[in-house]
Amino acid sequence: MLARILSVGLLAGLVAGLLVAALQQVTTTPLIVAAEVFETGHGAHAHGGHDEGWKPADGLPRLFYTSLATVVTAVGFALLLVAAMAAVGEQIDERRALAWAAAGFVAFGLAPAAGLAPELPGSAAGDLVARQVWWVGTACATAVAIWMFLKTDRAFLRVVALAVLLTPHLIGAPRPHDLESSVPPEIAARFAALSLAVQASLWLLIGVTVGLLWPRLARRPAP
Repeated sequence: MLARILSVGLLAGLVAGLLVAALQQVTTTPLIVAAEVFETGHGAHAHGGHDEGWKPADGLPRLFYTSLATVVTAVGFALLLVAAMAAVGEQIDERRALAWAAAGFVAFGLAPAAGLAPELPGSAAGDLVARQVWWVGTACATAVAIWMFLKTDRAFLRVVALAVLLTPHLIGAPRPHDLESSVPPEIAARFAALSLAVQASLWLLIGVTVGLLWPRLARRPAP
């Protein structure tokens, strides 16, 4: 079982990650490049005389590292999806894997974005650690709430699930101290929308690929 989970997670993540990495090159990456121009004020290679840390060079190095990060993220999500479904004894087929993937997008994409929209370089932002803590808490709370709501028909528990879902948003995401941003709002809005669309595509591809691969690998005879 463990070998099957790893095989399906790795293959599904690799396929979905490579396809979405290609999609990013024509959707979000051009907006990131444009935002870097606004951030520096002198183009993507000018840094105003201060050290911004290592970053891949434009062209093939940037394409490689961006794609690698996307594939690693996709593999992680795919392994999480397959492991979670297997752990609770859920039958893994195309329909159920796609439903779980949709829930994954809501928990890890849509719900956190309601408080912390995807940000471009140069955007106003709050404390990094505080944002990460809020993001993880929101994702976990949303996942638990979805699970509780779908796995029970008791009204009280569904009310509790709704309260868990809303709690991070009632607390509120960390806000930036300085609201000034170097990125034009229309670019920032377009990036946020496209980022969510790309992430939805990633989860959709993971769900479809997991649903296709799992039954086929399950039918393979044991060595």
